[in-house]
Amino acid sequence: MELLDQIKENARKLNRRIVLPEAFDERMLKAADILVREKIARIYLLGDPEKILSDASALGLRSLSGATIINPLNHANKEKYADLMVELRKHKGMNKDAALQLIEDPLYLGTLMIKNGDADGEVAGAANATGDVLRPAFQYVKTMPGISVVSGAFIMILKDKEFGENGMLIFADCAVHPDPNENELAEIAVATAKTTRAIAGFEPRLAMLSFSTMGSASHDLVDKVTNATRIAREMDPDLQIDGELQADAAIIKAIGEKKAPGSKIAGNANVLIFPSLDAGNIAYKLVQRLAHAEAIGPILQGMAAPINDLSRGCSVSDIVNLVAITANQAGGM
Repeated sequence: MELLDQIKENARKLNRRIVLPEAFDERMLKAADILVREKIARIYLLGDPEKILSDASALGLRSLSGATIINPLNHANKEKYADLMVELRKHKGMNKDAALQLIEDPLYLGTLMIKNGDADGEVAGAANATGDVLRPAFQYVKTMPGISVVSGAFIMILKDKEFGENGMLIFADCAVHPDPNENELAEIAVATAKTTRAIAGFEPRLAMLSFSTMGSASHDLVDKVTNATRIAREMDPDLQIDGELQADAAIIKAIGEKKAPGSKIAGNANVLIFPSLDAGNIAYKLVQRLAHAEAIGPILQGMAAPINDLSRGCSVSDIVNLVAITANQAGGM
C-alpha cells in the first residue's frame, strides 16, 4: 500500500474532527465532499450554510449532508468562544466586544473550536495567506509543551529504495524558521520525530546535519548543531539521534562507517534535520527535482494541535491529502 493510502486508511480509523474554515472556496467544498464520502474525517465547514448548500448543489456534490456546517455569524457557542478568547488574551487587551467581532472570522472560530476541544485539527490556506492562517493558531492554540517553535517537515519519497526507510526520508525544517538557535533546533528535531511516527509510521533515526562530521571542522555553526544534538537527547532520552553529521555520512552506510565509526545513526538515518531554513529548503527542492522524488508537505509541527497551511495554488487532492495527514497528526498527539 502506498504511503498516502496508508495515511488515509489510518485517518478513517482515527475518525478525527477537522475544521475547514474556507467553505466559500470551490476546492474546499469538492475536497469536503470526497472526505465525507470516503469517511477520512469528520468535517466541519465554516460559512453561510445557505450559500454552502447552494454552491454544493451547483457543483453536483452529494455528500456534504454528512458534514457539519457552522455559521460563524450565528452559532450556539459564539458567546462561550468569545469568553474563552477574553480569558486567554485579556493580558493583551482583549475585551468581549472585540472577541465577539473576531470570532466571526472563520480562521479564529476554527482555532477556538480546537482550543475548546470541539475539533481536533484545521486545514486552511487555499484562500488565505500563511500569516493569516497561523496568527490565530499562535495566539490561541499555541505550541505543544516543551516546544517554542513551529517548523515544517517534508516526507520525501525516493525512487531509490536504498536510502532512509525503504526510500523514504523526512526533512525538517524546510518551511518555517529561517535560523533556529541550538535550543530551537533541538525542539525541531523532537517535533520531527513525533511527526515521523504519526505520519510515516516508522521509528525515526535522526541525523543532525552540518558541513562537519564529528568534529572534522571547527566553527560556531558546527557548535550549534552539536549542542542541539545534546539538548535533543536531554529532551527525549529515548530518541535515536546523532550529530553533527555531513549528509553523505548520514545516509550512505560505507561513508558513515568511515567518518563516524561506532555511530548507530551514521549511514542509517531516515530523518534529516537541517541547521537552517536555507539548507533545508534548498535540499528538499533539489532532491525533488533532480532525484524526481515525491515531496509531501510541508507538514506543520510543534503546535499543540495540528493546524496545516495549504498553498493558495493547491488542488482538491492536495486538500484531501493534507486533511488525512492532519487527522494522523491529531491521532499521534
